[in-house]
Amino acid sequence: MLLLIGGLPGVGKTTVAREVARRTRGAHVRIDALEAGLVDLGLAPQGEVGAAGYGLALTVADTLLAGGATVITDAVFPVAGSRTPWTDLAERHGVPARWVRLVCGDAAEHRRRVEQRASDLPGLVYPDWAAVTGREVDGWAEPHTVVDTASGDPVAAVLYAMGSGAR
Repeated sequence: MLLLIGGLPGVGKTTVAREVARRTRGAHVRIDALEAGLVDLGLAPQGEVGAAGYGLALTVADTLLAGGATVITDAVFPVAGSRTPWTDLAERHGVPARWVRLVCGDAAEHRRRVEQRASDLPGLVYPDWAAVTGREVDGWAEPHTVVDTASGDPVAAVLYAMGSGAR
């Protein structure tokens, strides 16, 4: 299976993806980590990594799926063009693609998360609140499950989505 967890920066994508990967023994592909690596190695300038990071992540996920792994990928996936190659990848491997869009329904909590988090990767610079709220995103036409990380148990909701598809 290919589980794709998207949403704005600061909603909890990596936290949720790590825990889902741990519980399912899946492989976690974190696009931020690949982008930070490209910057840290001097292969891409900060702020201009987007397509290269997504492309590298697709290659990693392709390799993992070919080996039979369940892959959990977390990224912003802001527009359809950033999501389509992932759906195509799942189809090529004959595995289901499950899309989950995380949101933080409490704007004050979301802002707190964005403003208080520290980068855990060399070369990774998190966007500030103005950049997060000003980011261009579309409405996600793909069938997907929406999970609010401000309440309830988002990991349980994502695990449910893995088993049942979009709701």
